[in-house]
Amino acid sequence: MNDQYSAMALGMALGIGVGAAIGAAMDNVAIGIAVGIALGAAAGAAYHARRGG
Repeated sequence: MNDQYSAMALGMALGIGVGAAIGAAMDNVAIGIAVGIALGAAAGAAYHARRGG
């Protein structure tokens, strides 16, 4: 697995956890997780790009 995908996977995993917490607060866990995954993947990709990979 290359660095870009591992960074995105880590971001998505964190996003699922954060999204589940947000979703629980909003009474809609599915939406919270979906938003968390999207943000996590974007953050992972941005982190990888910033590292110059």
